[in-house]
Amino acid sequence: MQLIDQLNDSIRSLAGFWPELALIAAIVLVVLTDLVFSPPAKTGYLGSGPNAAAVTKNRVIQYSLSVMSVVGVGLLLLDQWTLEKGFLFNTVLLLDNQAVFYKLVVTLAAFFAILHAWLVRRPQDTLPLDWLPILLALLLGLYLMTMSVNLLTIYLSIELVSISSYLLTALSADRKASEGGLKYLLFGAISSAIMLYGMSLLYGLLGTLSLTDSLNELTRNDSLVIYIAGFLTLAGLFFKLSLVPFHVWTPDAYEAAPTPIVAFFSVAPKAAALLVLMRILTALPANFQTPLAVISIASITLGNLSALWQTNAKRMLAYSSIAHAGFLLVGVIAFNETGFEAATFYVATYVFINMAAFLLTDLLARQENKELTMQDFSGLGNQQPLLGAALTVVMIALTGLPPTVGFTAKFLAFSSLLEAHQANGNPWLLALFGIGLLNAVVSLFYYLRIPFLLYFRPAPATALPDKKLNRPQLILATVLTVPVLFLFFQPNWVLRWIQGL
Repeated sequence: MQLIDQLNDSIRSLAGFWPELALIAAIVLVVLTDLVFSPPAKTGYLGSGPNAAAVTKNRVIQYSLSVMSVVGVGLLLLDQWTLEKGFLFNTVLLLDNQAVFYKLVVTLAAFFAILHAWLVRRPQDTLPLDWLPILLALLLGLYLMTMSVNLLTIYLSIELVSISSYLLTALSADRKASEGGLKYLLFGAISSAIMLYGMSLLYGLLGTLSLTDSLNELTRNDSLVIYIAGFLTLAGLFFKLSLVPFHVWTPDAYEAAPTPIVAFFSVAPKAAALLVLMRILTALPANFQTPLAVISIASITLGNLSALWQTNAKRMLAYSSIAHAGFLLVGVIAFNETGFEAATFYVATYVFINMAAFLLTDLLARQENKELTMQDFSGLGNQQPLLGAALTVVMIALTGLPPTVGFTAKFLAFSSLLEAHQANGNPWLLALFGIGLLNAVVSLFYYLRIPFLLYFRPAPATALPDKKLNRPQLILATVLTVPVLFLFFQPNWVLRWIQGL
């Protein structure tokens, strides 16, 4: 009888699992169409030789299918918002409004990443079409992460995300991509092993893998054991968030991977990891506020100071993402309702800011250069006034200055932190508040360096003329940049949605 009940529960759970099933079907469809339409001989990324037309046709089919799949899954998620919520598959997954919202965030990031790769083709970002089904598999892993309320499903979904990320980093046929992917893999394996050991300790303490069961039994154990088990378990999430000390892979992986993939890495896995982090911290009875504040301070400071010395634009944005991961943690550290809402608002708006940053740097970088160096932007503000202005807005948003939504996100996060300090008097929260604001000043020096080069430095005499940008590229840049300004004046459009989670 119990087996029949489990079977009925699984069948009932399928009603809340349609976006994931649709994504699995999309992965199979994209792989099969690639097998059917790909020409027998490889003729290069841009297409050349007798099979150039077949290559172009296959590329259009693959990208069109991927975009339509992501849009279709997004529509299913919007429909899911109004459906009945609850546990799926015997309480290993939880479908609630938080999960749906975060799934929409990562879906939006995937949509922009695919369009970025489709519309901006640079010689150094020679992505084979195999990256599309891998990206969809990564998106599936992120969906499962957002719904996971069981330690086993959390681990399996993180591993699906990690393996897909390793493949995407090393997919390009050059040595730097292989090295970056290998470094990513090694650090990922270490963090995965540490996390699995921590989960085994928690299972030994709890006797259950579910985060929804009562965890009061932990209070009868020594607090040191709770802290050790908790931090070991959180190691995998720190790795996904690029937090110190699991940040070492970030600059090399960001530099090695093609820019659209890097843009996706910088926001989507962090969004899903943030929700899992909040759920684990809420479930554990121990107070991790002080150690997390130390990690946040270290991440913000190290990321900003390291970014100051970078000459490569992608490495600068990589270190910047480490600092932003620390800022993202600020709302979580507050450990109150306004803090969690601030962290959710931060990650939701960070999608537009960071995806726009990588797209605009990709569009403005001269196509003949192998590296996205900072000096490549010299004098481009006058040659490309629209893109130059858009990149300036995005850099101001990354700094956290008005009139951009970056200011609103940081303001909400630090306001919740100050509220938490007033409630419990923890001095580390005040230290985080002060050091975080000082680091925002430090970030001015490297973020505003790009607008300075755009408008106040002449283009190099040896620079080759830029290729003219087409209308779809300009439309995509506008779609990503406008919300950065608009949400500063109308943040309630997102906040009302978040407060209803």
